[in-house]
Amino acid sequence: MTAPIKLPANQPAQFYRGGAAIAALRGVSEQDSAFGPEDWVASTTTRFGQEESGLTRLPDGRWLRDAVRDDPQAWLGAEHVAAFRDSTALLVKLLDAGQRLPVHFHPTDAFARKHFDSHFGKTEAWIVVGTSGDDPRVYPGFRETVSPATVDGWVRDQDTDAMLGALNSVAVRPGDTVYIPAGLPHAIGAGVFVVELQQPTDFSLTIEWRNFLDDPDKGHLGLGFDTALQALDTSGWDDERLAGIVKHTADEPGSTVDLLAAGSAEFFRADQLRPSPALALDPSFAVFVALDGQGTLRTEHGGEIAVAKGETLVVPHAAGQLELAGDLTVIRCRPPAPGAR
Repeated sequence: MTAPIKLPANQPAQFYRGGAAIAALRGVSEQDSAFGPEDWVASTTTRFGQEESGLTRLPDGRWLRDAVRDDPQAWLGAEHVAAFRDSTALLVKLLDAGQRLPVHFHPTDAFARKHFDSHFGKTEAWIVVGTSGDDPRVYPGFRETVSPATVDGWVRDQDTDAMLGALNSVAVRPGDTVYIPAGLPHAIGAGVFVVELQQPTDFSLTIEWRNFLDDPDKGHLGLGFDTALQALDTSGWDDERLAGIVKHTADEPGSTVDLLAAGSAEFFRADQLRPSPALALDPSFAVFVALDGQGTLRTEHGGEIAVAKGETLVVPHAAGQLELAGDLTVIRCRPPAPGAR
């Protein structure tokens, strides 16, 4: 496997509404697309409790998960395999919030190993690529430290106003990025369209379940809230701490822009690429999301593939050195560098 592969939309059913941004980016009508709020790109991850939902199917009919397992070194590279075996260590999504998402959080690696028998928890990051509405916002972390007993009361009473009111409220625009460490309570507001990078799991612990989930058990994933809340970061995130996870990149110059806060590098990497006129890229497993324009992606083996706005591609490590050329803007998403963890 040495060639980049274009991928169709992959939008498994979700419990919340999407907007029109994914269809608009991909250049299809809502009626003609598999319309939903999340597009799981190059996914080897299933939805929680599901056998196949969420997985990416390659054009040849195989699941990407199975293709990687069959030849992990070609897909991922020897150093990555030494660190993560046959896991891509990455899940990329296009997420289009047609309504505000509920207040939720994700487990750390240690918590996931203990309670879900998983090597990975779910640290994530958002790259804001579009907004709509009068006041698009995200909600990362509690403004002030709260006691576990207070949170427990909010959950039992489903006090939505108290939960949301305790979170930071941050206005966002395209080019803003937010790193969400595991345990941090958060929500995404209506009208925010992001490219999301995350560890390859579907562990969401949802403390605001009323009017979102049909069963509170889905909020704690079968653990019980007493156990689930042990993974919640109840500490206060003031402006100084927020500055360590929120980054503003819209006005940063250059053909390559590192998009995410420094602390995220042990979990994933994301760059904005704007060739001028061409960029050389080192070998790596990667997911490309083309946001604008058109161009070409060439491999060191002589292959060439056209790339245009709205397309998503998975690139195997064996594609080797790449050259991205043309008048286009691409988000390149990668697992952590070998040795970063």
